[in-house]
Amino acid sequence: MRMRPFSLFAQAFPFAIVASLIFSTICTPAAPPEVIGIGLLRTTTTNLDGSGIRIAQVEASEVDGTPPHFEVNPTDPSVNSSSLFIYYSDLGIATNYPNSVGVESWHANNVAQYIYGIFNGVATNVSRVDNFQADHFVNTFIGTSPTNPGAMIINQSFTYGPQPVPFQQSEDSAYDDTAVRFGTLYITSAGNSDGVQTPATCYNGIGVAAFGGLSSVGPTPDNGRCKPDICAPGGVTSFSTPFVSGAAAVLRQAGLRGDGGTDTNSAVDMRMIKALLLNGAVKPSDWTNGPSSPLDARFGSGIVNVFNSYIQLTGRKHDPIESASVVTNSAHPPGSNNTSISGLSGWNFTSLSSSPGMDRVSHYYFSATNGLSNALYTVNATLVWNRQTNQTAINDLDLFLYDVGTSNLIAQSISGVDNVEHIFTNVPPGRYDLQVLKYGGSAANGNITSEESYALAYAFFPVSLNLKTTTTNAVVTWPIYPAGYTLQSTLNLAQPWSTLSPNTITNGTNRVELSLTNSQLFRLQRP
Repeated sequence: MRMRPFSLFAQAFPFAIVASLIFSTICTPAAPPEVIGIGLLRTTTTNLDGSGIRIAQVEASEVDGTPPHFEVNPTDPSVNSSSLFIYYSDLGIATNYPNSVGVESWHANNVAQYIYGIFNGVATNVSRVDNFQADHFVNTFIGTSPTNPGAMIINQSFTYGPQPVPFQQSEDSAYDDTAVRFGTLYITSAGNSDGVQTPATCYNGIGVAAFGGLSSVGPTPDNGRCKPDICAPGGVTSFSTPFVSGAAAVLRQAGLRGDGGTDTNSAVDMRMIKALLLNGAVKPSDWTNGPSSPLDARFGSGIVNVFNSYIQLTGRKHDPIESASVVTNSAHPPGSNNTSISGLSGWNFTSLSSSPGMDRVSHYYFSATNGLSNALYTVNATLVWNRQTNQTAINDLDLFLYDVGTSNLIAQSISGVDNVEHIFTNVPPGRYDLQVLKYGGSAANGNITSEESYALAYAFFPVSLNLKTTTTNAVVTWPIYPAGYTLQSTLNLAQPWSTLSPNTITNGTNRVELSLTNSQLFRLQRP
């Protein structure tokens, strides 16, 4: 049995580990807000609701005792789920409810309603829920001789609390090895204070922050990696995490049914789902990163938006236009191939091999043109790969964006410790080279194995706002993709901006019609 210095605990509210739980008025967010894109997804697609997807919900015991308090009550009004439930604890396995292996947890019910609850859930029709008591789950499925947990998407709305670095590293390795071995995606609360906490610190999972609530801030305590990976609305991270798990379930369903093309194995690989989730996220207005810090220390890649991620999935898989080897640490400008990838949103799942002393570069060329010389494109690109089993380090991959016409470097993500690279920048119309580079130096400098599989998600898009006026009315339109932008107006820059909701959505376009009494200014604004 794996031993940990403290019992696992649910992070629904602030408390002291040695004291009784202190309830807070910050309990649950409202119903899933449109900021995560689920409403828009449902109006533009058919039956994307998690159908056929098996998930796991791992819950720390809300109250110590026998039986443990960790179970979802399927008949709770907030859950109201018809999914098949199987309950697991050290006391046994049960397929009925109530049962003798555990008892109801209000925390588990609240987490459940945002993953698959019929009223507020993102994936309302998952086929099966494996509800685990957390200590039992970790002792059984995480460690030196783990078994397959079955579900590919595992929600963990708990942390171990602040821990010494050696313990954090040991648990990270255990989770990473299990994720690689069985292809599972662990989606875990980052914690509500004291820095990002184990097991959200693992390389191969997704650590989730709470946007607009109590939330831990990165980087990781061991080597300064970028965690959390993403954020979602929630008073605390326990209730932001299930939004991301629900979004992952929806993307897995879409990939399996072929919405991303015929290579369904690539589309639903846990690295690909992670890359799509991170790349579809919406950046808060004060989001920031840097070449060596791919993600924001508070928000990760941004606020999860399942609609954006889905649109990028439907852009289909596109292999690089060309690949080439260059001497390690030497220049790698755009090549001479004139072919461009057919779409400006899409993905790829493939591998890259380098050799000692030789870096290997894959080139993805894009022609971003819209006929408007002053209309900027936003470029969003995310590269994800795994820390391999029984490894303490990672292969070093980097992400670059070049202007093909000038061979100038526009942006780069070159972290030496993260297994996520991320570019977010604005560029004028033109032709661009998005490069994935695998370093070919020594093992000590990031060449752990000669070959590495990676997932790449990308999107080039202009954010265009169109205005038509008459003497009395104004009609403002903008594309529904990318989602996450809100329309605001003001009579002059000395007054505050007010938010306007779309009157209609037609042919992929948001439309607002309003009366004009004075001259007005309009803008699209990130959260």
